[in-house]
Order: sequence, then structure tokens, then C-alpha cells
Amino acid sequence: MLDILSRELERNFAGLKKKADIPPYFVAYSVVESKSDVISATLGALQTRNRSHRRLLDVTVRVGDPKLDNYHSVRGESPQFTSASVLPLEDLPDPIRRKLWLDTDRTFRLASQRLVNLRTSTQMNVAGEDQSDDFSREEAVVHVDPPQPVSTAGDEWVGRARKWSAGMRKYSGVLASSVTVLLQRETKYLVNTEGTRLQHGRGFARIMISAQGKAADGMDLASSESFEAEEASRLPKDAEVAAAVNRVGAELQALLDAPLVEPFVGPAILSGRAAGVFFHEIFGHRIEGHRQKDETDGQTFTKSVNAPVLPEFLSIVFDPTRRSSTGVDLNGSYSYDDEGVKARPVTLVEKGILKTFLMSRSPIKGFSTSNGHGRRQPGREVVSRQSNLIVESSREVSNARLRELLINEIRRQKKPYGLYFKHVTGGFTMTGRRGIQAFKVVPLVVYRVYPDGRPDELVRGVDIVGTPLASFSRIIATSDQPEVFNGYCGAESGNVPVAAVSPAILVSEIEIQKKEKGNDRPPLLPAPLVVGGLQ
Repeated sequence: MLDILSRELERNFAGLKKKADIPPYFVAYSVVESKSDVISATLGALQTRNRSHRRLLDVTVRVGDPKLDNYHSVRGESPQFTSASVLPLEDLPDPIRRKLWLDTDRTFRLASQRLVNLRTSTQMNVAGEDQSDDFSREEAVVHVDPPQPVSTAGDEWVGRARKWSAGMRKYSGVLASSVTVLLQRETKYLVNTEGTRLQHGRGFARIMISAQGKAADGMDLASSESFEAEEASRLPKDAEVAAAVNRVGAELQALLDAPLVEPFVGPAILSGRAAGVFFHEIFGHRIEGHRQKDETDGQTFTKSVNAPVLPEFLSIVFDPTRRSSTGVDLNGSYSYDDEGVKARPVTLVEKGILKTFLMSRSPIKGFSTSNGHGRRQPGREVVSRQSNLIVESSREVSNARLRELLINEIRRQKKPYGLYFKHVTGGFTMTGRRGIQAFKVVPLVVYRVYPDGRPDELVRGVDIVGTPLASFSRIIATSDQPEVFNGYCGAESGNVPVAAVSPAILVSEIEIQKKEKGNDRPPLLPAPLVVGGLQ
């Protein structure tokens, strides 16, 4: 595959340099080959079983020069040239080269037309504040990983998924549930006209447990848990998965009868997993490099380099080279980013002080090179994105002491209770200037914590909301036990795998609002009785 890509790249680049009125100065071919097996079961029955194998091609053509090229962003516009074309699965030169040829021609035409338009607009419009180049110069790399075997989901996985999913039968409030097993291997190929030749990849295995229900007042509720690993052999044993199924079912059943929360502002603890999502949404997106150059973005931290942005006891590192933490494989790991730049750890915040941004090959003022965070899903253009976010703290206490501090804070503020956020499912943030600089984190399992010794009370219908700068200033302390949240992040360049590693955090104040609820009632008829057993 690398040889086919390299030969056609050389032929097309030389031809365009000779014949084109506006010749390209850089061309790259990226191919992502993915092989995956997916098995899904519900209530003891096989629901779906799919096997896929595909190759997707992305072509990058840059015309003009690194100072001003067709990728130049104007008022937040995100140019799109590539389209993730499907390539043949066999390494046959003729059909692959034909697809490369046609896609290169199509992409070059789009790139040339946009550069012509850009040269006109730069004469008519006010220049942007950041006049950095559009493309950075990076060292060429040559690295070829040997092919790796692909884990396949055989019949034994069908049996396990059926057995695990049957555990939901005893929870009458569960309206829909599933256990899904995904086994995948992804291989990435990249060649460019600077001399880079890359073949690398990694495996990915996941067990996802989910359950949905509806409260009497019409609110849709959900609970979920997942396990991720680089290889299937590193997934947990059957007993651990079965226990997780029971936890998910029991949590959902309890949520159906839990009291509905009221809007509230007060002290809270976010578990390590919840805190990881908190930092990913509130902080991580705002330090992605391309946002610092986009004048339609809020640019929360653009002018804050070497200034405090977090409490002085907190540091944040993004490290795609770290494969695991606390025995859990990290989803945001990779060897090279999607522009062929070698992955490396990057300290973004050191003792509360902002040091740099996450950088792709799109320079910004003060930062002219990539630090290995140019990422995308096939069919999207690369921008700077998060990898493995790691929160480090110098103000650590035990979980028991963190709870004591929460109780003290509740009493100091004379609040009736505080909150404990155990599980979250994700969130989103708004960074544009036209909107409100705000975020929302969506919890699944939340408890009220009372200062008088009453047991913690499960509540439902909670969303965490707020604004970033105010939220950071309210972090008081952290636990000494980091936890891992693995997931996928969606932004301008599509969905990319990420992870967040964080201890639990205590905040002096957090704001919650009521979650939206539907008008439909739960089913009028009782659920069918569970009869028989697994075959």
C-alpha cells in the first residue's frame, strides 16, 4: 500500500507542478483501513452481528505557499476539500492508482479555486489579528509497523454477550437494554511530498452496557457502563462484566423512583471520571490551537500564556504516548498524529500557569510548529484536537477526607445539602463569540449529600451548567486516586478517540439545572413475565 501511494503521489505531484497555473507545494495521501466485528445482544438474545472491512482515502492538496494557501481560514470558515473515498481492499495498483488520480484532480481544482477567491478577499477585507502562516514545516518521518493480527468476534463472544445481556431481565423498569461487543483494528497509511512514509495503527476492544427507562412523569432516563482496551485479551473477565450489568440495571431501576432535582447552586464532589469530562469540555476544547486564530471563537485563553488559568495546585498534560493509567488502557493513544507528526507529551498547564496550546500544523501567533495533535476522522480536514488529558494535583487528600471537606463546605455555606456526581455520560461546550461562553455536562448518577449524617439520596433530572472561568476558580482540592474516562469527542474534524485521567475534585460551587422531560407516559401495559431460561 505504501509503495502504491508513494508512486502515484510522485507522478501526480510532478505533473501538477509542471502543468498547473497555480501549482501545489504540498500533497499528502492518507488511508485508514479498519476491520471490525460488532455483536449486540439484548435480554439474552442476539440482536445484531456485523463484520466490516474498509479502506478510506483522504487527499490533501495545498496550493500557494505556507504563508497563504487554500486552507487559510476567514472569519471561522472551515474549508473542506477531502471526502473519504472508498478504496479497494486488495493491494492491486491499477484500481487504487486510478482512485488516487481522480481524487487528486478533484481536490486540486477545489483548492485552486479557493486560493483565487482568498487572494481577492484578502484585498477587500480587514486583516486578521493573527497573521501566522497557514502551514508549518515539519521533519519528514519514515516508520512502518509490521502488520498485526486482527481479533475476531467468534461464536464464544456471541454466547458471552447473550449471557451478560440476560442479566437485565430482572429489572422491570428497563424498557430497552443492550450489551455490545466491538473488536477493531485500525491501520493508517500516510505519504506526503516532504518524504513522510508511515504505516502504524492500534487495536481497540470495547464492551458497552446500556439501559433506558421512563419515569412516571415522562422523563427519559438512562444508565451505562463500558470497558475499553487496546486488545480483546485485556478486557475484564466475565464476572466483572456481569457485575457491571447488574449495576447498570439497578441504577436505572433506582433512578425511576428517585426524586426530581430542583435548580441548585452549592458545593459538590465530582468523581474522577466525572471530573475528567469536566476538564475535557470546559478546558480542553478552549486550548485547541486553531481556536486561538479564529476570531469568531471566544478565545478564552488566547492572551493567557504564562498567566494563571487554573488553581496553582493543578497541572494538565496531554500525552498520546501514554497507553494506560491505573491499569486501564487509554483511548486517546497514538504513535503519530494524522499529519504524520510524532506523538509526544505536552504540558499545557504547569502549577496553574498556561504554557502552550494543542497544535496541529496550522501555526498561531507565538507557536509556529505542531506538537503532534493534528487529528481527524476520515472525510474531515485536520485541526488540533485533544488526546489523553491527564490532570495532576499537588493538593491531594483521601476520598474520605475529600468527603469531610465537602461536609464542612456545606455547613460553612449553610446549604441544606451538597452533591456527589458519580457517573457522567458526556457533555458539550460552546466556544463561539456569538453564543454564550458556557458548557453543559450530562450526569447519569447523582446523589445529594446531607451534612447531618443522613444517607446519600439518589436524585434524577440533573444537568451541570456554567461558564468556564468561574468554574475553574472554585476547585478547592482533589482526591489522591485518579480514574479514567474513555470516549469519543466530536468537533470540527469529526469523532476522534480520547481519554481523560483525573482525581475526584471538590468544588465550592456548582450549578445544576433541570433536565428536559418528555410528555409520553411509561407503557400502559405491564411488562411480560420472564419465563424460561437461556438456551
